[in-house]
Amino acid sequence: MAVNSDKERDIAFLIKKNKELATKEIYSVYAGYVVGICSRYLSSDDDIKDVAQDSFVKIFISVGSFRYSGAGSLTSWIGRVTVNCALNYLRDNNRLRFTSTQFEIPDLEEEPPDTECLSSDELAALIRALPDGYRTVFNLYAIEGKKHKEIAKILGIKENSSASQYLRAKAILAMKIKEYINNK
Repeated sequence: MAVNSDKERDIAFLIKKNKELATKEIYSVYAGYVVGICSRYLSSDDDIKDVAQDSFVKIFISVGSFRYSGAGSLTSWIGRVTVNCALNYLRDNNRLRFTSTQFEIPDLEEEPPDTECLSSDELAALIRALPDGYRTVFNLYAIEGKKHKEIAKILGIKENSSASQYLRAKAILAMKIKEYINNK
Protein backbone atom coordinates (compact mmCIF):
# COMPACT_ATOMS: atom_id res chain seq x y z
CA MET A 1 0.00 0.00 0.00
CA ALA A 2 1.34 3.37 -0.92
CA VAL A 3 0.33 6.05 1.53
CA ASN A 4 1.65 9.49 0.77
CA SER A 5 4.62 10.00 3.08
CA ASP A 6 3.31 13.45 4.05
CA LYS A 7 -0.05 11.90 4.97
CA GLU A 8 1.65 9.23 7.04
CA ARG A 9 3.82 11.82 8.82
CA ASP A 10 0.71 13.94 9.52
CA ILE A 11 -1.05 10.94 11.06
CA ALA A 12 2.03 10.16 13.18
CA PHE A 13 2.03 13.76 14.40
CA LEU A 14 -1.69 13.54 15.12
CA ILE A 15 -1.11 10.40 17.21
CA LYS A 16 1.02 12.44 19.61
CA LYS A 17 -1.35 15.39 19.61
CA ASN A 18 -4.86 13.92 19.61
CA LYS A 19 -5.18 10.13 19.84
CA GLU A 20 -8.95 10.16 19.16
CA LEU A 21 -8.62 12.11 15.91
CA ALA A 22 -5.64 9.96 14.95
CA THR A 23 -7.64 6.74 15.30
CA LYS A 24 -10.36 8.07 13.00
CA GLU A 25 -7.75 9.10 10.46
CA ILE A 26 -5.92 5.78 10.71
CA TYR A 27 -9.15 3.91 10.09
CA SER A 28 -10.15 6.02 7.09
CA VAL A 29 -6.71 5.73 5.48
CA TYR A 30 -5.81 2.14 6.38
CA ALA A 31 -9.11 0.20 6.42
CA GLY A 32 -8.60 -1.20 2.92
CA TYR A 33 -5.00 -2.09 3.67
CA VAL A 34 -5.93 -3.99 6.84
CA VAL A 35 -8.76 -5.87 5.10
CA GLY A 36 -6.40 -6.70 2.24
CA ILE A 37 -3.87 -8.24 4.60
CA CYS A 38 -6.59 -10.19 6.38
CA SER A 39 -7.89 -11.54 3.07
CA ARG A 40 -4.42 -12.89 2.24
CA TYR A 41 -4.47 -15.05 5.38
CA LEU A 42 -8.16 -15.92 5.77
CA SER A 43 -10.67 -17.34 3.32
CA SER A 44 -13.98 -16.57 5.00
CA ASP A 45 -15.43 -13.07 4.68
CA ASP A 46 -16.71 -13.27 8.27
CA ASP A 47 -13.24 -14.23 9.52
CA ILE A 48 -11.71 -11.36 7.56
CA LYS A 49 -14.12 -8.87 9.13
CA ASP A 50 -13.50 -10.26 12.63
CA VAL A 51 -9.72 -10.14 12.31
CA ALA A 52 -9.76 -6.68 10.71
CA GLN A 53 -11.83 -5.43 13.64
CA ASP A 54 -9.48 -7.11 16.15
CA SER A 55 -6.52 -5.58 14.32
CA PHE A 56 -7.94 -2.08 14.60
CA VAL A 57 -8.69 -2.61 18.29
CA LYS A 58 -5.05 -3.61 18.86
CA ILE A 59 -3.82 -0.73 16.71
CA PHE A 60 -5.94 1.80 18.58
CA ILE A 61 -4.96 0.44 21.99
CA SER A 62 -1.25 0.55 21.24
CA VAL A 63 -1.09 3.54 18.88
CA GLY A 64 0.30 5.70 21.68
CA SER A 65 3.43 3.55 21.78
CA PHE A 66 4.04 3.89 18.03
CA ARG A 67 7.19 5.85 17.18
CA TYR A 68 7.42 7.38 13.73
CA SER A 69 10.78 6.60 12.13
CA GLY A 70 10.30 7.84 8.60
CA ALA A 71 8.24 7.17 5.50
CA GLY A 72 6.54 3.78 5.58
CA SER A 73 7.01 3.16 9.29
CA LEU A 74 3.33 3.60 10.20
CA THR A 75 2.17 1.46 7.29
CA SER A 76 4.71 -1.20 8.21
CA TRP A 77 3.68 -1.15 11.88
CA ILE A 78 -0.02 -1.46 11.01
CA GLY A 79 0.82 -4.33 8.65
CA ARG A 80 2.76 -6.20 11.35
CA VAL A 81 -0.06 -5.79 13.88
CA THR A 82 -2.57 -7.08 11.31
CA VAL A 83 -0.46 -10.08 10.25
CA ASN A 84 0.02 -11.01 13.91
CA CYS A 85 -3.73 -10.79 14.52
CA ALA A 86 -4.41 -13.03 11.51
CA LEU A 87 -1.82 -15.58 12.62
CA ASN A 88 -3.18 -15.57 16.18
CA TYR A 89 -6.69 -16.11 14.84
CA LEU A 90 -5.55 -19.07 12.73
CA ARG A 91 -3.61 -20.51 15.68
CA ASP A 92 -6.43 -19.97 18.19
CA ASN A 93 -8.93 -21.68 15.91
CA ASN A 94 -6.64 -24.62 15.10
CA ARG A 95 -6.62 -23.69 11.43
CA LEU A 96 -2.88 -24.03 10.84
CA ARG A 97 -2.77 -27.58 9.55
CA PHE A 98 0.38 -28.28 7.61
CA THR A 99 -0.48 -31.51 5.88
CA SER A 100 -3.34 -31.98 3.54
CA THR A 101 -4.64 -34.85 1.50
CA GLN A 102 -7.22 -32.54 0.02
CA PHE A 103 -5.01 -31.80 -2.98
CA GLU A 104 -2.89 -34.00 -5.19
CA ILE A 105 0.48 -32.29 -5.07
CA PRO A 106 1.85 -32.00 -8.62
CA ASP A 107 5.55 -32.07 -9.39
CA LEU A 108 7.05 -28.62 -9.54
CA GLU A 109 7.62 -27.52 -13.08
CA GLU A 110 10.68 -25.61 -14.17
CA GLU A 111 8.63 -22.81 -15.68
CA PRO A 112 6.05 -21.08 -13.44
CA PRO A 113 2.67 -20.37 -15.01
CA ASP A 114 2.22 -17.05 -16.79
CA THR A 115 0.12 -14.79 -14.56
CA GLU A 116 0.15 -11.79 -16.93
CA CYS A 117 -3.45 -12.42 -18.00
CA LEU A 118 -4.70 -12.51 -14.37
CA SER A 119 -5.88 -9.46 -12.49
CA SER A 120 -4.54 -8.94 -8.99
CA ASP A 121 -8.01 -9.82 -7.66
CA GLU A 122 -8.03 -13.11 -9.59
CA LEU A 123 -4.57 -14.02 -8.34
CA ALA A 124 -5.52 -13.06 -4.77
CA ALA A 125 -8.62 -15.29 -5.00
CA LEU A 126 -6.49 -18.23 -6.14
CA ILE A 127 -4.06 -17.69 -3.24
CA ARG A 128 -7.02 -17.39 -0.88
CA ALA A 129 -8.24 -20.81 -2.06
CA LEU A 130 -5.11 -22.53 -0.73
CA PRO A 131 -5.52 -24.53 2.49
CA ASP A 132 -4.88 -22.39 5.59
CA GLY A 133 -1.44 -23.78 6.46
CA TYR A 134 -0.11 -23.58 2.91
CA ARG A 135 -1.56 -20.10 2.39
CA THR A 136 -0.05 -18.86 5.65
CA VAL A 137 3.46 -20.07 4.85
CA PHE A 138 3.13 -18.84 1.24
CA ASN A 139 2.12 -15.36 2.40
CA LEU A 140 4.81 -15.12 5.06
CA TYR A 141 7.51 -16.18 2.59
CA ALA A 142 6.40 -14.75 -0.76
CA ILE A 143 4.53 -11.62 0.37
CA GLU A 144 5.97 -10.68 3.77
CA GLY A 145 9.53 -11.66 2.78
CA LYS A 146 10.20 -13.79 5.86
CA LYS A 147 12.86 -16.50 5.77
CA HIS A 148 11.90 -20.09 6.56
CA LYS A 149 13.78 -19.87 9.85
CA GLU A 150 11.62 -16.89 10.89
CA ILE A 151 8.43 -18.58 9.67
CA ALA A 152 9.28 -21.72 11.64
CA LYS A 153 9.73 -19.65 14.80
CA ILE A 154 6.51 -17.66 14.23
CA LEU A 155 4.40 -20.77 13.55
CA GLY A 156 6.12 -23.19 15.93
CA ILE A 157 7.16 -25.60 13.19
CA LYS A 158 10.50 -26.88 11.88
CA GLU A 159 12.36 -24.86 9.29
CA ASN A 160 12.24 -27.68 6.73
CA SER A 161 8.47 -27.96 7.32
CA SER A 162 8.13 -24.31 6.37
CA ALA A 163 10.14 -24.85 3.19
CA SER A 164 8.14 -27.97 2.35
CA GLN A 165 4.81 -26.20 2.93
CA TYR A 166 5.94 -23.31 0.73
CA LEU A 167 6.92 -25.63 -2.13
CA ARG A 168 3.61 -27.47 -1.85
CA ALA A 169 1.68 -24.18 -1.77
CA LYS A 170 3.58 -23.00 -4.82
CA ALA A 171 2.84 -26.25 -6.69
CA ILE A 172 -0.86 -26.17 -5.81
CA LEU A 173 -1.08 -22.49 -6.75
CA ALA A 174 0.62 -23.16 -10.11
CA MET A 175 -1.90 -25.95 -10.77
CA LYS A 176 -4.83 -23.70 -9.81
CA ILE A 177 -3.54 -20.87 -12.02
CA LYS A 178 -3.23 -23.18 -15.04
CA GLU A 179 -6.72 -24.60 -14.45
CA TYR A 180 -8.16 -21.10 -14.07
CA ILE A 181 -6.48 -19.80 -17.23
CA ASN A 182 -7.58 -22.88 -19.22
CA ASN A 183 -11.19 -22.40 -18.08
CA LYS A 184 -11.25 -18.65 -18.73
